[in-house]
Amino acid sequence: MKFVLFYHSFVSCWNHGNAHFLRGIARELIKRGHSVSVWEPEDGWSRTNALRDGGAAALAEAARLVPGVTLQTYRGDGPELDHALDRADVVMVHEWNTPGLVAGIGQRRLQGARFTLFFHDTHHRAVTASHEIERLDLDGYDGVLAFGEILREVYARRGWGEHAFTWHEAADTALFHPIPETPKSTDLVWIGNWGDEERTHELEQFLIKPVAKLGIAARVYGVRYPDSARNALARAGVHYRGWLPNHLAPDAFAQAKATIHVPRRPYVETMPGIPTIRVFEALACGIPLISAPWRDIEGLFPAGAYLSVRDTLETALALRRILNDAAFARELAATGLRAIEARHTCAMRVDELISIIESINCPTAARSAMHTHDSVLAS
Repeated sequence: MKFVLFYHSFVSCWNHGNAHFLRGIARELIKRGHSVSVWEPEDGWSRTNALRDGGAAALAEAARLVPGVTLQTYRGDGPELDHALDRADVVMVHEWNTPGLVAGIGQRRLQGARFTLFFHDTHHRAVTASHEIERLDLDGYDGVLAFGEILREVYARRGWGEHAFTWHEAADTALFHPIPETPKSTDLVWIGNWGDEERTHELEQFLIKPVAKLGIAARVYGVRYPDSARNALARAGVHYRGWLPNHLAPDAFAQAKATIHVPRRPYVETMPGIPTIRVFEALACGIPLISAPWRDIEGLFPAGAYLSVRDTLETALALRRILNDAAFARELAATGLRAIEARHTCAMRVDELISIIESINCPTAARSAMHTHDSVLAS
């Protein structure tokens, strides 16, 4: 099949964590013999900032990460759709596209185009800024792919019913895997963006204060850090390293003895059950993970995949245990890695996507196959 994907960016991960998942999905589709074409705006904010921070070389390196993918850019509101959609079998449109492009692709489907059309939502705006999503014209779309069950329920209540699907993010294990030969050069690494005051207090409580309390070596990578944040990191003895292109994250994880998951507040308060992509990435890299509070209401990860903490003191105690008990740290990392390998790889998400496509295009056959699959699992 020919997959045509309209996303904010494929080559730039600057403040754009979905790039990791998108690359992994494209890689798996190509591996199975499908063709993948990706369209992104030439002047998108992620691309523009990546060029500023890393130069053209950073984007060129990222563009080579998935051999076989066709990457195309456009200016203005979108590409010429007759050309972009030519011979498409499956079209996926990310929620960060302009309303005009979202509507235009839907209109092509309403006019008789034969591709299967999905809207892909990987953000909390449907709950926290619902007016931004409600203004998008999704007439003509065959289904919604939501990156968490609670988000799927939002779309189901808006009339999508059985055509709203939960499709979690996952790890691109071709890139994100343990690198055991890399020597440890720091105690803790945190990779994430400051941004929007959505976790300022949480970063102070679960990152800055525990590091200062223990006096350990720590590194932070990310963007959109104001001077106040950089100063706070410096006072705690944390080395701020700026933007790290996402495909270099596995090496940064390999150099550290532990990492921390600090979710943004909207996901904790209004959209529980949705972890950040960093959880999948870190566990796939085999690094012990400590997590600030979030509710895994879908049971994505088994007990022992990471350490849950509630405050600064518990974070410091968890860090101390990992740093001082090598056997415990190895088992924690191994449990997390097994969880990714068993449940959360991009290969598995492609399996899910193909099943979703079949459920839309051949609903009777798909239901029969799903019943057979459930029976096998139950036996």
